[in-house]
Amino acid sequence: MSSPVRDPRLLLVGLCFFLSGAAALVYQVAWQRILALQTGVGLYSVAVIVAAFMAGLGLGSHLGGVASARVPARRALVLFALCELGVAAYGALSCRLLYDWLYVRWGGLFAEPLKAGLVQLASLAVPTVLMGMSLPLLARAMVRDVATASDTIGFLYGINVLGAAAGALVTPWVLIRYAGIRAAVMVAVAANVLAGMAAIVLARTAGRTDTDAGTATPTAAATATATGTGAGERRERFGEWIALYALTGLCALSLEMLWFRLLEIAVKSMAFTFGTLLALYLLGSAIGSFAGIPLARRLRDARSAFLACQCLLLGYAAAVVTLLVWLPPTLPGYRWFYEVWGGYRVLGVGADRALRWLVRLYITLPLLLFGPPTVLMGLSYPILQRAVQDDPATSGRKVGLLQAANIAGCVAGSLIVGLLALSWIGTAGTFRLLATVGVAFALLGLRPRTHRRAFALLAVFLAAVAAAVPTQRALWLRLHGTQDAASLLEEDATGVVALIPAHDRWKVWAGGRTHSLLPFGGIHTTLGAAPALMHPAPREVAIVGLGSGDTAASAGCRLDVDQHITVFELYAPEHRLLSALVSVPDPPGKLGRLLADPRYRFRIADGRNALERDGRLYDVIEADALWPTTPYSGNLYSLEFFRMCGRRLRAGGLVTTWAPTERVRATFMTAFPHVVEIAGGQILVGSQAPIAIDPERWHARAYDPATLAYLGAPRASAVWVEIRAARPAAPGPPLDFNQDLFPRDEFQTPD
Repeated sequence: MSSPVRDPRLLLVGLCFFLSGAAALVYQVAWQRILALQTGVGLYSVAVIVAAFMAGLGLGSHLGGVASARVPARRALVLFALCELGVAAYGALSCRLLYDWLYVRWGGLFAEPLKAGLVQLASLAVPTVLMGMSLPLLARAMVRDVATASDTIGFLYGINVLGAAAGALVTPWVLIRYAGIRAAVMVAVAANVLAGMAAIVLARTAGRTDTDAGTATPTAAATATATGTGAGERRERFGEWIALYALTGLCALSLEMLWFRLLEIAVKSMAFTFGTLLALYLLGSAIGSFAGIPLARRLRDARSAFLACQCLLLGYAAAVVTLLVWLPPTLPGYRWFYEVWGGYRVLGVGADRALRWLVRLYITLPLLLFGPPTVLMGLSYPILQRAVQDDPATSGRKVGLLQAANIAGCVAGSLIVGLLALSWIGTAGTFRLLATVGVAFALLGLRPRTHRRAFALLAVFLAAVAAAVPTQRALWLRLHGTQDAASLLEEDATGVVALIPAHDRWKVWAGGRTHSLLPFGGIHTTLGAAPALMHPAPREVAIVGLGSGDTAASAGCRLDVDQHITVFELYAPEHRLLSALVSVPDPPGKLGRLLADPRYRFRIADGRNALERDGRLYDVIEADALWPTTPYSGNLYSLEFFRMCGRRLRAGGLVTTWAPTERVRATFMTAFPHVVEIAGGQILVGSQAPIAIDPERWHARAYDPATLAYLGAPRASAVWVEIRAARPAAPGPPLDFNQDLFPRDEFQTPD
């Protein structure tokens, strides 16, 4: 029998589903940016956001399956079209709902984590449920007979995932970079509308014969011929397939989070990283799904093939991580990556040699890490459908139940890894655990006598790989490009932090990038001390970002004032590692004093989100220096952030930022009516009130004996050199400023 994939009508429906998949990922990338503003940036927040998004998809898959079993084929296609139009309608309002209303006007709803999660779940329910209903409805609409059911469903799944890969790639590189989040969402709306209208036209042009074709019930003989098993046996096994597919969902989402954690460090993540890596992940799954169509048609033991795919992908995932650590750093080809991992940052998108870097870091490395496993994930899907489909009339119902189970597993994986495993056993330990789950898949494969030897070998392979997975320390030393035994490293759910010795200094790494150095000194000292010396009495101070502690420590230089300094930091290990560094021989000077200073309160939180939610007013608010291309850095360089800081100031209060680009300068000067620049314009100080430039008084404060003793004479003198040249900031070239929904610097938008 010829493959239905060659059916022109299925190809047209596939094009609609491609657009649907592309739109879904545009929404996911765009909405995740907005939802992170609501609840803060960090893996805890992202895990909850992903869980909320997928919970709606799972519920939609179940509802779509139920609905598909109650309607004829042509009506199922109409329902798919209505789902697409419903998503488009929500999408058109989504930025106004999620950002303008829920975030800007009703931000108090997100003050409590449980309430915030429920609000996000409710706000995403409509579009995600409609998205989840799509595949079951299309399966009902397009499956004609049992023999070709896996071909049809596998094609629909693959084309949708291929569209999703395209959407994930184009969103950061093109849509957000050149047009912003609101425009990106409207492109997705147009894709949904086009898909929905095209599906309605296809449904109307379908003839009565075509409509009724999907209602025929196959004979038991036909079912047995299609799958190599009896219909009764297959119905008995459907419950097992639901359990298996739920477990594979847990493994798949867990692996995705682990791979992205590894690559966050290995590629020194920037704004394009998430979308690019997600696109490659989805592309592998789409390729596997298409490759599985002819394979599934020839299989006589789908269960064994499915289990073998799970064993192989879990074994490969753990083995490659093991090889990353075991390979000699000097190995040709590998040496380049090792040197990049030890470098302080990657090149910008438009820099010389950037294309070569991007190809190696964003294509070669990810494909080696997760290319084969994602292909095997996709390959499993047509095999699964080959095993369970026995009646066109119930095809959508089965697809919906299986998708709901798989997504439930994904939600569990997101929460288990994001909220528990990364903190308890880390990335390496979680890879080891998943390899052990692979052993369980292999043991399940021992049940049929025909493949016992093969699955016994797979079980031994997986057990050996699980035992060989490197330690946490070995893994993160390698991905930071060092073998220095004195290095301090720690990982938890909030991220990976390392303190690595470099001659007479220590480099502070967070998320694969080095942001600062110890001992204290340089731009961070000026950033912290300058506004403290300029303000008459900086009693309440907020610092966004701990880093090496230099900015925070320098802000406490006013010993003539009863100061209370709150330091917000996303990465929980930073404070713990700095505390550990105090105990090493010859620790950096003044670090121990900072950590023991009772004036300081250290909070693990998204600084922007915390400032918005706690309602406190401050005399000084400072954002520690952050590379403008770091993921989510746009949240700390946007007009809305600077204006929010202005609303959190006491009378005469100051807001300070590093100004690494002209666009940051233009944005900051738009937010504040009064701005002073110091350090040659590298640092900007803004206020709602005029800032008195008083070098004489600043000099007296900088050279006060208590200040000199606190900062040390060299650092105090360095700060004075910078602030004595303070002057009102002059406007720069006219530029479009950074906004929450158009973070131009973060996405390296051309001027």
